[in-house]
Amino acid sequence: MRDLRRDGVPHGNLPLELDTFVGRATELAGLAGALDAARLVTVTGPGGVGKSRLAARAAGRRSPRDGVWRVQLAPVRDEEFVDYAVVEALGLTDHTTRLPRETLLAHLAERELLLLLDGVEHLVDACAALVTELLGRAPGLKVLAVGRRPLGVAGERLVPLAPLSTEEAVELLAVRAGQRSVTCGHDAADPDADQREARELCRRLDGIPLAIELAAGRLGALSPGQVLRRLDDRFRLLTGGDSTALPRHRTLRTAIGWSHELCTPPERLLWARLSVFAGQFDLEAAEYVCSGDGLPADEVLDVLSALLAQSVLTREESPAGVRFRMLDTVRAYGADWLEAAGDADRLRRRHRDWYVGLATWCELEWFSPRQGEVAARVDAELPNLRSALEHCLTEPDDAHLGQYLAGSLWFHWVGCGRLSEGRHWLEQAVRLDAEPTAGDQPRLKALWVLAYVAILQGDTVPALAALQECRREAERSANPTAVAYAEHRTGCLALVTDDMPRAETLLRSALRRYREIGELNSNVLMGQVELAMTRAFQGDLPDAVRLCEDVRQVCEDHGERWARGYALYVLAYAAWSEGNPVRARELLADCLGGAHRFRDQLGSVLAVELLALVTVAEGDAAEAAVLQGAAGRMWPSVGLPLFGSAHYNAPHELCEATAREQLGDERYEECARHGARLGRREAVARALRRPGAPASLPAPRSADGRRTVADARTAKPAASPTRKGGETAG
Repeated sequence: MRDLRRDGVPHGNLPLELDTFVGRATELAGLAGALDAARLVTVTGPGGVGKSRLAARAAGRRSPRDGVWRVQLAPVRDEEFVDYAVVEALGLTDHTTRLPRETLLAHLAERELLLLLDGVEHLVDACAALVTELLGRAPGLKVLAVGRRPLGVAGERLVPLAPLSTEEAVELLAVRAGQRSVTCGHDAADPDADQREARELCRRLDGIPLAIELAAGRLGALSPGQVLRRLDDRFRLLTGGDSTALPRHRTLRTAIGWSHELCTPPERLLWARLSVFAGQFDLEAAEYVCSGDGLPADEVLDVLSALLAQSVLTREESPAGVRFRMLDTVRAYGADWLEAAGDADRLRRRHRDWYVGLATWCELEWFSPRQGEVAARVDAELPNLRSALEHCLTEPDDAHLGQYLAGSLWFHWVGCGRLSEGRHWLEQAVRLDAEPTAGDQPRLKALWVLAYVAILQGDTVPALAALQECRREAERSANPTAVAYAEHRTGCLALVTDDMPRAETLLRSALRRYREIGELNSNVLMGQVELAMTRAFQGDLPDAVRLCEDVRQVCEDHGERWARGYALYVLAYAAWSEGNPVRARELLADCLGGAHRFRDQLGSVLAVELLALVTVAEGDAAEAAVLQGAAGRMWPSVGLPLFGSAHYNAPHELCEATAREQLGDERYEECARHGARLGRREAVARALRRPGAPASLPAPRSADGRRTVADARTAKPAASPTRKGGETAG
């Protein structure tokens, strides 16, 4: 992805152009003028005419202050996920109960950026409603939409895109053929004939770039004249159909149909079967889902490579490795063939089975040195996982699989910043009336994971209801694993609501149950970290340190990084409380870096909050105020600030009181406002930047010489600017 940077801050996500952009100078100038004159511009035209490429090219030439961000909507099949797709493209995470729309409005309100919505035609109503609200509430926003029809929003400027001129089409054909190391002709006796045939081929394809790209894929084996003669046959074959459709629409389908007919039977079979994937997929998935019944698994790679060479598929690099994608129009054509063959339901079940298996593997591997790889893999597979979840939750016989899949992805919902979406799927899953199984493990797991998500969002009432149901049903069915998890998460709920004795009792009991059943994973380690937090809040820092050092060692032994980050947070809290800010900063930097890599917004903001206190102890009150302002901006996307807990809030209040005393209210407010203008990446970068030589600054100490947060609970500092306006989650 193109990473335009200003001051080290990512400034957009437009893809780099991997091949030559041909022609379209006039259209680019017209689109640039439209973007200068209007806040909403929609590029329209038939499928395959090059709308997305033109829009990305034009967007890449602009430089709004906060960047250009593309949202790829083609994999989104349900209107309710349009907002989620935009949130994901912008790199936002939200752990609150807020709807994604509210997150977007808060993020975009004061920004100047260009949002490129690519592929809106199947989601017009949802996109129109979203764009209308965003433009009405974010004055610095411009939207460039791409689709086969307009959004129909007031103020929309349309830029219809026609096919290429003949000259540009011939140039495109020659360029794409050259990229495949072939020429457009084979007739050495009459080179002009090749040029004439190439021009006629482009004319018969109506200058539609997708059709020309498909034709170029055949020039390694055929001359332009041979392609043209075969195309003539296909035109005569496919002259019927909807007489009201535009000729170029019929031509595009004819071009794809012609390419389809030129494929071998195995290639046509794989083309149809690959249409069940949403977005990207990898070779292993294709081999499992698409093999069998005429296509052996060991032949899938060769057939896939043939489709890749013919531009039916594209190859993409991603953090999860090499992946493949099918153009939306090409996928739709394959899906029609799959339905006509009566094989669609079977392929959807195989697709479901693969992604249920993938989720199972990822959950197990989350507790391993491959944790980072798992996070990247699930990010890449999210469109397909959503498709599998949707299939499971709409098929009555698959209800348990849906509950299992939604629960198995707990690490992604909780650890990778997708609480809101996770809650959406989990709530659907637990509402299903599935036939009970032995112990009803899938439903019980979905219940405690739902409660976990709700706790982190600060939504305690539904969390408690889910936990009570889980505990009751687990005891009734004698399911010791579900009892342990229900008890664990009930202890977590008591922790964030300041009932330390009850939290300690429940967490100790849950950890004992885990040992009895032999359970050891990231959840179990988090239970021990939470127990350590209860001990720290009750003043027993040595016990808290002992518990977290044990967690840290287990994490090192297993390569676990996520739970380790929270153990470091508790150790940093203890180090600061014992008067060692240097050690506290070292631990928090490690904690924050790991949380940010996982997109764990909760871990990130907790670390920033505590780093602010360390910073003021080091003598830099102004920088501490900046960090508090930055944390204040992050909290609304996480949940109730500091869980509404007096214990978690005490370091914040002590930091603010000390900084205000050093700076004065006016200077403190100024610094905090500066921090509140920092984006998430900027805030993390700022917090990780070690300050210069600290000035001498006495810190409050207890009678035994330790720094303490207890006095902060009775301090009366001025109202924090990070909490004005009722900025809390829920």
